[in-house]
Amino acid sequence: MQENKPSADIQGELPENVATSQSAPPQSNDQGAATQPDTMPSIEETLRQAELKATEHYDAWLRAKAEGENIRRRAQEDIAKASKFAAEKFANAMLPVKDSLEAALAVENQTLESLRAGVDLTLKQLTSAFQAAGVADENPVGSRFDPNRHQAIGMEEADVEPNTVIKVLQKGYMLNERVLRPAMVVVSKAKSA
Repeated sequence: MQENKPSADIQGELPENVATSQSAPPQSNDQGAATQPDTMPSIEETLRQAELKATEHYDAWLRAKAEGENIRRRAQEDIAKASKFAAEKFANAMLPVKDSLEAALAVENQTLESLRAGVDLTLKQLTSAFQAAGVADENPVGSRFDPNRHQAIGMEEADVEPNTVIKVLQKGYMLNERVLRPAMVVVSKAKSA
């Protein structure tokens, strides 16, 4: 009979997964229940765990936010203190200068020599305070004119190269290599023929 094909021929015509499922031995319900433990949590348990995790993350976020606010507040306080007391060191260095000036004015019968000695001492105290604060003189006579450090007031013919500082009308000052006040200078120019 041609209608009754052998089972091997039928498997060859079916898709592979169907053939596999048909070839696997059937399992009884009693065996599966006995060997596989119930590992799937219930929906309520899954929801409870998700809520716990969400609460934990929210608490961590609140703590991180509070810590960030504290850091920002402390940084603002530090900046305010640094700005408020930036001149403290320089002010301490200037106090002896003020004391000397007040002492000099308190003397009633001064001679010219004692006044000069007092002014000289006060100038030394002031120079020392400037050096401690990083303030340095800028006295550029004989050097090349630098528009970043000097302010040219005029030009004069001279026997030096053009653009050389030949006079300083007012000294400049540098604060840690930054211009505090430019020197007011006169610059040389080429002699006219």
